[in-house]
This record gives sequence, structure tokens and C-alpha cells, in this order.
Amino acid sequence: MNRKALPAIFPLMALMVLAGCQAAAPETNRAAPTNNSGPETVDTAAIEKDLLKIENDWPRVLREKDVAAIKRIEADDGVFVYPDGSIGNKAQDLKDIEAGNMTADSIEMLDLKAHVQNRDAAVVTGRTVIKNGKYKLPDGKTIDISGQYRFVDTFSRRNGEWKLVAGASVPIREAAAPEGAKAAQ
Repeated sequence: MNRKALPAIFPLMALMVLAGCQAAAPETNRAAPTNNSGPETVDTAAIEKDLLKIENDWPRVLREKDVAAIKRIEADDGVFVYPDGSIGNKAQDLKDIEAGNMTADSIEMLDLKAHVQNRDAAVVTGRTVIKNGKYKLPDGKTIDISGQYRFVDTFSRRNGEWKLVAGASVPIREAAAPEGAKAAQ
């Protein structure tokens, strides 16, 4: 995470879980698909469950400095846009988590929704509320990161495991209305 930014808590939240993401059995002795085959069957409910479990685990991962979770979930080539507009990666996230650069009294994951594209790609959107959040900059100064953030995380299934390949978070300037609510005209 960038020194001025909220750590990739969302992608990290994306620091996630990991407990339900298990490698799929290798595909062997499978016939090649034919042109007559019907549409691909996708278990969207199972995918949604796996990804929401990952997202909901971010507060724990951050609190416990669970570097192993980040190594498992974030793709080595992942790209993350932090709330200040800077771009980061897995190496920066690992460094920040290991050093404990982010602390908070509480982190809540809200309005989570998984948008399944196909059996190997999905996007998760949501909102994070951080209370009494602090982020330690490289110069030793601490900034307040308390507030609400909207995020979008992109996942790809690689070798049978969900990997966070991209994420972006932005601060919410005003109190967020529940997802789906219309603004007053």
C-alpha cells in the first residue's frame, strides 16, 4: 500500500481467506468439447460464497497480520489502485501487512456483492467502514484513514484457486446510501 493511502485492505480483504479456496482436482481423461455442447454450467452460488468469504476475512487478516493469507489470495501480478490514486502491488501489500502499518479499532465489510462473469472470473463490489484507522507512513508519521470506502475487486481462478488480480478503492465523501437506493431528485 502506498504510504499516503489506505493499505490495500480491500484487496487484502482481499487478505482473505482462504480457507474455502481449495485447488480443483486436475482435469484428466476428459473429452474435448464438441460444437454441440450446451452452454457452460456455472455454479454461481458456490463462486459467490467463496469470494464473499474471502472479502469478509480481510478485517481478520489485517488485525492478525496474516501475511500467508495475502500470499495465497493476491496474484503475483496483481494491480491495486489505492484511495489516493496511487498504484500498488502484492509486494507493497505484503510489506505493509507484515510491518503492521495499518491499525484500526474496527473494520466492517458492507454491501458485498459478487458479480460472476464465468467459472473463472468474477468481480466483487462493496463498502468498507474503518473506525479509528491509522496508517504509518515510511517517514514514521501516522495519518488517519478512518471513514468509508467503496471498492471493486477482480478475481480470476488460476490453477483452481481464486486470485485477486486487481482492486481499487475510493473514499466515500458522504454517507453511503444502501446499495440500490436512488438519490433524491
